[in-house]
Amino acid sequence: MNNGADKIGDAFADSLIEVIMGTSGFFFEVLSSESDSDFDGTIGLMRLEGEKSGMLFVSAEKTDMKVLCSFMAGVAQDEVTEDDIRDAMCEIVNMTAGGAKLRLGGGDYIFSLSPPFAISGENMSVSAKKRTRVISRTVGDVDMSVKLKIIY
Repeated sequence: MNNGADKIGDAFADSLIEVIMGTSGFFFEVLSSESDSDFDGTIGLMRLEGEKSGMLFVSAEKTDMKVLCSFMAGVAQDEVTEDDIRDAMCEIVNMTAGGAKLRLGGGDYIFSLSPPFAISGENMSVSAKKRTRVISRTVGDVDMSVKLKIIY
C-alpha cells in the first residue's frame, strides 16, 4: 500500500474502532490490513463522493452484530431483531465515515457522504473492476470482528 492508502485506511479503521468503543464499550484493535471479499451477516454501505469517490463497506456476522446491538441499545441479545441489526449497522457506517472525514481533515481526501444503508444475507461478495483501489481492515477482539473495506 502507498502512504495515501495507508492514511485513508488508518483514518477509517481508527474511526470504526472509536465508534465501536463509544457505542458498545468493546475495545477493538486492527487485527489485519487484509480481508477477503466475502461477507456473511450484515453489510453497511455508504457512498463517498468527491475527487476520489468510492464506497465504504462495513460488515459483521449476525452473531457479532447481535452482541454489538445488545450493548449499543442496552437490551438482551434475544430481543435484538433483524431491523435493529440493520439500523445499528447504518449508524456504525454513518459515524465511522463522519469520524474518518474529520480525521482526514481535507487536503486530498475531501468527500461528502450519502445516506447509509444496510443489507443482510449469506455468501455476499463485493467485486471491483481491475485498477480499482481497495483498502481493507479487520478490527476486533478475541471474540468478535468487523470488516472494513473502501473501494475507490
